Amino acid sequence: MQASNGERPQDPNARRGRPQVVFLCQRVPWPPDRGDRITTWHFLQHLLARGADVRLGCFVEEDRDQAGVAFLASRCREVVAPRLSRRQRRFTSLRGLLTGEALTLPFFRHPELRRAVDRWTAHQPIDLVYVYSSSMAQYAMTAPARAKVMQFAELDSDKWRQFAARSGPLGRWIYGREATRLLAFEDRVARTFSRSLVVSEVERELFTARIPGVVPDVLPNGVDVAHFTSAGDGARDPHTAIFTGVMDYEPNVDGVLWFARACWPALRERFADARLLVVGSKPVPRVLALAELPGVTVTGRVPETPPYFDRAAVAIAPLRLARGVQNKVLEAMSMALPVVSTPQAAQGLGAVPPGTLTIADGAPATIAATAELFADPARARRVGVAAAAWVREHWRWERMYDRLDALLAELGVLHAAPPA
Repeated sequence: MQASNGERPQDPNARRGRPQVVFLCQRVPWPPDRGDRITTWHFLQHLLARGADVRLGCFVEEDRDQAGVAFLASRCREVVAPRLSRRQRRFTSLRGLLTGEALTLPFFRHPELRRAVDRWTAHQPIDLVYVYSSSMAQYAMTAPARAKVMQFAELDSDKWRQFAARSGPLGRWIYGREATRLLAFEDRVARTFSRSLVVSEVERELFTARIPGVVPDVLPNGVDVAHFTSAGDGARDPHTAIFTGVMDYEPNVDGVLWFARACWPALRERFADARLLVVGSKPVPRVLALAELPGVTVTGRVPETPPYFDRAAVAIAPLRLARGVQNKVLEAMSMALPVVSTPQAAQGLGAVPPGTLTIADGAPATIAATAELFADPARARRVGVAAAAWVREHWRWERMYDRLDALLAELGVLHAAPPA
């Protein structure tokens, strides 16, 4: 099933001076309610604001995505968004065992999107092909364009390597194979595209070690500081912690389950009224079962997260399978919440000023850090205020737009300064 507005007829005079862009990403980049949608929406809308004529290719995964396609079709030259069933695609991906390629590639391969990209790049000169996530680069490897930008964010192959390291014999083989085959594809992409982007200095170090000879640019995620602003009504419960994220994403599932099992019982023993809010869409059965624990609430999808942040005194980021810039950390800090984070969830932020973020490695340290903030609301508030000030200075989206503009100016796609 394809959702498309159909390419609108274009006045050649209207095109003059407007950058022609093909933008490819896995999910419909609206609404910006999860990590990859947040990033793709912000960079897509910035290109549109800069006057780019955008053709968007992505996938519809659920019925509600159709509203996002309609929203984006009113802003883009054309949107092509075939339906992708992740359950069915798991079987499709097994073709990779026969072809010798990474299973990720047939998973995200669709003839409708292939034909659309071929048509877009054959019928008009394309200034920029912008791809988010290496799995989507397969559509643009041979596409003619003035410049091609691959926003890896993170090397997906390394996530499979992490999964392999934590799995049994069968998982080690399957995930290890995927890590090896996908890295080989990522290497080809990096050497084919004009520029590669990663989300942090940590990712750049890993990238240059795994793909020698290619040095990527760093383009971090930002945070919408206007949206993630505390109401400041003083209603925060001093003994409530919050975890946010899409709750069928394995790193989120692994992290919150670990916290609930390894840390939460000790915190409840010390603070009998302690509450844990698990806020996010698509909770899998293992996450739903956490609601059976004393003090734990699993919300499922909510209209927006700021009201839930304002009910809590501490945000937790107990991710063990993570490395890039975590939106959940930036959003909580922007809400003036103190955050207790694993080293893995924090390392993408680089150097963080003392007193703005608590990094705890292991259960005892996580318990102690959370308990200290529960026990001292005034200190928790001071840390949160300092965190919000730091995020507003360094992590607002406008800073990331400036970085992108400078890069595209180097490639000759956009002028360095926005049009008047």
